[in-house]
Amino acid sequence: MNEITPFDGDMPPPAPMPEPAQADSAMPDNELPHSVEAEQQLLGAILTNNEVYDKIALIIDSSHFYDPVHARIFEVAAARISKNALASPVTLKAFLEDHEGLKELGGPAYLAKLAGASISAFAVRDYAQMIYDLAIRRELIALGQSIADKARRVDVASEPREQIVEAEQQLYQLAEQGQTESGFKSFLKAVTEAVNVTNEAYQRGGGMAGISTGLTDLDKQLGGLHPSDLLILAGRPSMGKTSLATNIAFNVAKAYKRGIKPDGTEGAIDGGVVGFFSLEMSAEQLAGRILAEASEISSHKIRQGDMTEEEFRRFVQAAKDLESCPLFIDDTPAIPISQLAARARRLKRTHGLDLLVIDYLQLCRGMSDNRVNEIAEISMGMKAIAKELNIPVIALSQLSRQVENREDKRPQLSDLRESGSIEQDADVVMFVFREEYYKEREKPGDHELEKMEEWKQAMERLHAKAEVIVGKQRHGPIGTVELSFEAQFTRFGNLAKSWQQGPEDY
Repeated sequence: MNEITPFDGDMPPPAPMPEPAQADSAMPDNELPHSVEAEQQLLGAILTNNEVYDKIALIIDSSHFYDPVHARIFEVAAARISKNALASPVTLKAFLEDHEGLKELGGPAYLAKLAGASISAFAVRDYAQMIYDLAIRRELIALGQSIADKARRVDVASEPREQIVEAEQQLYQLAEQGQTESGFKSFLKAVTEAVNVTNEAYQRGGGMAGISTGLTDLDKQLGGLHPSDLLILAGRPSMGKTSLATNIAFNVAKAYKRGIKPDGTEGAIDGGVVGFFSLEMSAEQLAGRILAEASEISSHKIRQGDMTEEEFRRFVQAAKDLESCPLFIDDTPAIPISQLAARARRLKRTHGLDLLVIDYLQLCRGMSDNRVNEIAEISMGMKAIAKELNIPVIALSQLSRQVENREDKRPQLSDLRESGSIEQDADVVMFVFREEYYKEREKPGDHELEKMEEWKQAMERLHAKAEVIVGKQRHGPIGTVELSFEAQFTRFGNLAKSWQQGPEDY
């Protein structure tokens, strides 16, 4: 659009602006932070040159203006510009002639004064950012007053803990406003982001763009753990799903290195900060499992305290080595999904967060009375957390008993318990399967010599082996990954193939 000039050359210079409110620096306690001058300059720039609106449309809207008259002017101007119509003092006059607030400022002549007093469109983004920042300050004040008012009212229906969760959610939403640009991205920008992700994978030696699980074959199958993905790790009891999740969490936390990422921001360049919601086991039990793996001492021995002096020293040394490991455990039982999300946000805000593990999905609580709807609400909530915090979320899930009734006990997507929404919301669905567990329970009688020999051969073949069956992967292939499993240390590892050579493959 061409620039418009609201005054003839013969007209006298524009009259000075109406006196703005008292300066922010000398603002009395009861006055909210604002800058009338910044609002006037921004509106004047838009009315003088409509093209500047596109520069600030993603930063502010009419709700960010302190003066209600300015908010209305911006609203009408934005509506006309969005329709490719001219927004000038002349065209806006028809829409605002009867506005009582504008009349108090001098009527339509005030629009001409705004346009005439506009200095430059160059600083329009700075003005917009200033208006936005002051609006956020006002919202913070309002939120603080709301929290105080609710806390004063002693109401049976409003528990203090619920008020804290609600306040945290509102604060986080306020903090995230304006952080990301919404709407369409140019193909160039989308392609650039895709190339950056591929470049990261290439720099890591190929095959992986996400965070490494520490398990080579699983990384190759998944390409690592990707931000905003919900990964469901399911299995029947005693299959080792908690052990696998714990191993992955420990591997990611152990590999954590902080530095400058390819996009120029500071954060994890390897591994990451891990949050672990242990709804079934206590934090101490979970720490015991991790220490068993790190010290290579049986978790049973650790629980019983039945260790030699050398083993105890190894155990203490492992504990010292893990002191600085960025792994945070929350063992609150039956936590509501809203509170889980609030605590994850708080962890990201205070310590950072690169991976979230939830053990397990069915132990979370939702708002619905219907169990299927409640599970749907929980799985949707977990996917929302992954997208909102831009991190991978691994959620463990139980499988239905129908697996036990089949001859082939390998789980399928239809075995996911209580709701099809889990399969729908997940980007990846993995099943942990240890055939050794089932074969062990098929031991024939000592008198059946032939069957006993076959059983021993089968047990030897299956011993210390596990499968991770990838039943769904939105961005990659499905298939089976074989891992080693050391039950005494509750540890999964890379399975050495017969054709592999060298210690690096073990």
